[in-house]
Amino acid sequence: MKSPYQSLPPERFWKTGVSEQHPFSIIDLYKRKFRILPTDKIATAGSCFAQHIGGHLRAAGYNVIDAEPAPNGITDAAARKFGWRTYSARYGNIYYAQQLLQLVEEAYGLFTPSEPVWEKQGRYYDAFRPSVEPCGLSSPAEVKAHREEHLAAVREVVETANIFVFTFGLTEGWIHRESGTCYPTAPGTITGTYDPKVYEFKNYRTSEIRASFEKFRSLVLERNVTAKFIVTVSPVALIATASESHVLSATTYSKSVLRAVAGELAEDYADIDYFPSYELIATPFSKGFFYSSNLRTVEDQGVRSVMRVFFSQHPAIKKKPSKEKVLSKDDIVCEEAMLETFSA
Repeated sequence: MKSPYQSLPPERFWKTGVSEQHPFSIIDLYKRKFRILPTDKIATAGSCFAQHIGGHLRAAGYNVIDAEPAPNGITDAAARKFGWRTYSARYGNIYYAQQLLQLVEEAYGLFTPSEPVWEKQGRYYDAFRPSVEPCGLSSPAEVKAHREEHLAAVREVVETANIFVFTFGLTEGWIHRESGTCYPTAPGTITGTYDPKVYEFKNYRTSEIRASFEKFRSLVLERNVTAKFIVTVSPVALIATASESHVLSATTYSKSVLRAVAGELAEDYADIDYFPSYELIATPFSKGFFYSSNLRTVEDQGVRSVMRVFFSQHPAIKKKPSKEKVLSKDDIVCEEAMLETFSA
């Protein structure tokens, strides 16, 4: 009697595909769905781990969009402190799909967010990217003017990107109770004031996350028929949870939901590819080798291993070493890390 498992290739079995492989040498984990051409313009967005991907793509010679370039003469460290040279626009970390959708809807006048300006000690901040102006601005009007410039850059990204790389990071977020407006951080974490009558915790479900990304995809394709998408899931654990679960269970839930959504999207759409960065870092395969002692921060060698697998299917364009700075773990800007300050 024949079995459907007969004659399957080695990567389909745990023994030959995982336990007998080494994290530094595995390259057959990923098979691309489509090519990235040297002429393609690439947009990057997502949670903190996405910053690594963008930096490595630039260093490899890919054309990564920078629609909001830093001022001339500013150092790289200073630029990143103010949100430049981090993603394809100065939107900061976009941790979840609803946040991504909301940004694009706002950019095209399809959504007007509530409570867009937060205040702290007489300074004013963009509630949707509170870390890009660390010292705040002098007035709500100035925040609004800066945001209008930013939204113009977002429209440029949407309309010119051939490849959009997005890293799903979290399911947990904070929303405005009355309108559903979502924020990248809880009010009172970086700026703003938490009022439970105004804001509430939201743990997005699988169906909601998928629907948000599908709507985002549709909005992009309406304005840019050439766009394709590569989705990943961040292997970085939650630093804190506002759910009633232990943070370990909350992390497992969040990453499982995001991985399921990413897999379904890649299965159902020819223009969406899934790249398994999560599997390379966070599963038993790596034996925890790529995490720092806090079991959360991904070591630089882990990032290099992830990108080695990516480049096995999308070879580097530059033949000579690039002068482009590849980010280390210490360069990553992560608003979520501020939650550690509330730990007992």
